[in-house]
Amino acid sequence: MDRSAAERLVKKDLDAATGLGKPISGRALGAQRTVESYLKAGVKPRWMERIAEIDNAIAYQKRRFARAHRTLREESAGDEAAFAQRWTEFAERARFDELNELIQQHNDWYPIERDLPMDLRTRDYVLVGGRSYRREPLSAEWVLHRFPARLRD
Repeated sequence: MDRSAAERLVKKDLDAATGLGKPISGRALGAQRTVESYLKAGVKPRWMERIAEIDNAIAYQKRRFARAHRTLREESAGDEAAFAQRWTEFAERARFDELNELIQQHNDWYPIERDLPMDLRTRDYVLVGGRSYRREPLSAEWVLHRFPARLRD
C-alpha cells in the first residue's frame, strides 16, 4: 500500500511492538504548551525584526546623506552660502514616511511586545539598557544635525 511522505515519517516514530508513538520525554512534558510559546519558538519576535529593519534603514540613510553631502560640497567649490542654501533645501525635501511609520510602530508596540514593566516613579516604561526604548523619527532636522549646512566640519 502506498503511503504519503507524512505517513512514512510518522511510521518511523511508532513503536514496532505496540504501534503507538514513542513516550514523551519529561522535558517535553514540562514545557508550556500555548500558542504563544509555539509561535515564539519558531520565529524571531516582531520587535526584534522591526529594530533590525529600523537600524538598517537608518544606516542606509546616513550613508546616502553622507554621499550627497560630500558631492554637494565638491560642487559648491567653496561657496559657503550657496552650499548652505542647496543643502538645506535638499534636507527639507527628504522623505522618511515609511521609516517613520516603522519607528512609530516600534514606539507603540515595543513595550507591549517585550512586556516591559512600568517605573512607578516616572509612570513610564522602564529604561532598556539605560535609555528609552523610543526612537526619534527622521526629519530635515535629523539630517541637518548630522550633516550641517556648512562647508567646514
